[in-house]
Amino acid sequence: MHCPDYLVIGHITRDLLDGGFTVGGTVTYSGLTARRLGRRVGVVTSASPDFDLEEALPGIEVVSVPSSVTTAFQNIYHDGTRQQFIKAVAERITAEAIPPQWHRSPIVQLGPLTQELDEGVIHLFKGSLIGVTPQGWMRQWDDEGRVSPVIWAAPEKVLPFARVLVLSEEDVGGDTALVQQYVELTEIVVVTAGWKGSTVYHRGQRRYFPARKVSKVDPTGAGDAYAAAYLVRLEETGDPWEAAHFANCVASFSVVEPGVTGIPSREKVESCLLTSYRMDV
Repeated sequence: MHCPDYLVIGHITRDLLDGGFTVGGTVTYSGLTARRLGRRVGVVTSASPDFDLEEALPGIEVVSVPSSVTTAFQNIYHDGTRQQFIKAVAERITAEAIPPQWHRSPIVQLGPLTQELDEGVIHLFKGSLIGVTPQGWMRQWDDEGRVSPVIWAAPEKVLPFARVLVLSEEDVGGDTALVQQYVELTEIVVVTAGWKGSTVYHRGQRRYFPARKVSKVDPTGAGDAYAAAYLVRLEETGDPWEAAHFANCVASFSVVEPGVTGIPSREKVESCLLTSYRMDV
């Protein structure tokens, strides 16, 4: 078992559609993005035995906590708004599930979806660039599985030990005071806002990076693609502003085709940045 140079941890999902499903989750979109950007990727997740992880995550080494079910989401759209339901939740992921040789991964992304990740796993990684996409700590659901937002109960258990927090405008409900709370806990905070772009907070500075204009087909997973691209580029350059340019470009490609098919190669991203998308702010 090789040590990956990009490790992402969280539940893979079945995203239920009419009569079938598509594969989703942060580990899917972030993992495949990092792989297409040239990284050797490892995933720690939990899924049922009938879920084909090799097919879902080609070219990625996967460690799975045994579970009787795979986490499943259903999205119902009405008048332009989305109501999300959780239909099944796989087993929790604890520190014991992560192979010791993976503790040295240069980049680690914590990507919980259903409160499944033990916050203590962050202490396993000494010297890693740790990024957090916390949506799974910011949602709750009722007995029918209906999802609603909830304030992250204990960000202080995670953020002081991470370098980067990436979350969406939707995650915080537009609450700038909440964003400021997170800014005070960790070095870099990135707030993504879909077609509007992203805002980076770093060492007292706040910079806005507009998105590249494209025809959107499927926005699913764009935030996760952004997060992986941001962490990869930050690790390469050490520049939090350059990383945002790069990640915006990656996310713009990811929405123009359905599912994971739009996630671009590094060559496509670099060509885009050189020829048509480099905006100084």
